Amino acid sequence: MKNTTRTKGLLAVSCAALIACAMNAGAQQYPVKPIRIIVPFPPGGPTDTHSRWAGQQLHAALGQPVVVENRAGAAGVIGTEAVAKSAPDGYTLLGGNPGPLTIAPTLRKQLAYDPHRDFAPITLIARSASCMCVHPSVPAKSLKDFIAIAKAKPGGINFATPGVGTVGHLAIENFSTLAGIKMTHVPYKGAAIYTVDLLAGHMDFAQIQIFQAAPYVRAGRMRCLAVTAVMRSPLLPEVQTAQEQGLKGFSSYNWNGILAPAGTPKGVIDRIHAVLAKPLKDPGTRKQMETLGYEVSGDGPAEYSAFIRAEVEKWAKVAKAAGIKPE
Repeated sequence: MKNTTRTKGLLAVSCAALIACAMNAGAQQYPVKPIRIIVPFPPGGPTDTHSRWAGQQLHAALGQPVVVENRAGAAGVIGTEAVAKSAPDGYTLLGGNPGPLTIAPTLRKQLAYDPHRDFAPITLIARSASCMCVHPSVPAKSLKDFIAIAKAKPGGINFATPGVGTVGHLAIENFSTLAGIKMTHVPYKGAAIYTVDLLAGHMDFAQIQIFQAAPYVRAGRMRCLAVTAVMRSPLLPEVQTAQEQGLKGFSSYNWNGILAPAGTPKGVIDRIHAVLAKPLKDPGTRKQMETLGYEVSGDGPAEYSAFIRAEVEKWAKVAKAAGIKPE
């Protein structure tokens, strides 16, 4: 009986060793076929842009074609779910965005994936802050002015966002809670559409990414009351941060990175990270991204995973404070 038990134990250890060797061999050979990066949003946005940049780096370094597939819908949930259910072999990757990864878990009662359990973060590429903008007809020169106007007519100011449950939505709800004001939410299908309406004076207030807002601010077509970053932006160095203007603890960033399905071999994860981190350390690449208003990262799997966990906790607290219930 003892011999049988011992034999079974040895077989189990041997099988585990064989599986580990097979996975290690597969990681060393990776990739042997084209790689697909699923972007859970339409073409043209920051997530699409950074995913295509990542695809170019992987193709150049690994020698295999990299196809970027835009699978938009449900504020990024559809494409993100598709990656969660994909084979964990390194051939299907996700263009990560805070909406479906850190906000949807709080705002959706039924979500077919868990941001921590179902994904293997690889690298955070970059993040970007926004301008808190008003149309020039709004008589506010600072956040203090704007808050005073909003308090004088609760619900009388309209604010635009890319949709319910997006970073733009929760960031402004967080601002409203901290400032003690009440505004009227007008959700749009994308930032490009509400930017046009803000420029035309059909909308009072919106957050617009700095690199998109800067030309209009300089031309006097919209006014940036504050930036949502922790530090001032080199694109608009004269504009104070929200924190500088008394909104303690307030910051908001859109960010993009690359993730794989959970269970993807560590060797594959490490190889992809190494390929993407190298150019992100290059001064030329960093300067190019920084001129577009991005803060370059390159954080690895452990740091990126911790970052996502912190973001999930942050937006859950914001949603609760704003009284936003899961749907």
